Amino acid sequence: MTPRVRTAILISGRGSNMSALITAAQRPDYPAAIALVLSDRLEAAGLGVARREGVAAEALDFRAFPDKPSFETAMNARLREADVELICLAGFMRVLSANFVARWKGRILNIHPSLLPDLRGLHTHERALAEGRKEHGCTVHQVVAELDAGPIVAQARVPVLPDDDSDTLAARVLEQEHRIYPQALEAAARAFLAGREL
Repeated sequence: MTPRVRTAILISGRGSNMSALITAAQRPDYPAAIALVLSDRLEAAGLGVARREGVAAEALDFRAFPDKPSFETAMNARLREADVELICLAGFMRVLSANFVARWKGRILNIHPSLLPDLRGLHTHERALAEGRKEHGCTVHQVVAELDAGPIVAQARVPVLPDDDSDTLAARVLEQEHRIYPQALEAAARAFLAGREL
């Protein structure tokens, strides 16, 4: 039996990258098991998707907490209760505090829709088009306190076509996100099992 690293996925919306990770983790030789899906929104569509796949899925509504530290304390407690070892952010729209990131140092991955270090932050597809870029893509990176600035784990590139709008470009990038995120989690889980830095 392949040892598996207990992994949580944090989502805010439909969870398409979450679905790609859950599908990958159904392989018998995959080194990560999806132990928990946690959303900051009660209405996140991805919660139902995860449950239909047999994955424990819960919401911690950030609006129910008086401030960010209390929300993150509750989230950390739930992750610890579930014996989580690695965290994957998949469309999670909260910026994690430096304190939370320090607690999970080297054990949080994020997928970002640009070729980091270019185009950090939001609206990356619109910005790539506005800047006339010929190439765009996505990056899996480790999460550090500074936004979208952690070590790069994996990247994929796509061409920007002459007739692209933000929707067509986003769809092409998303296809690559679904390909590289499971690969990046697999590599991170194998490193974790071997006691190496991710």
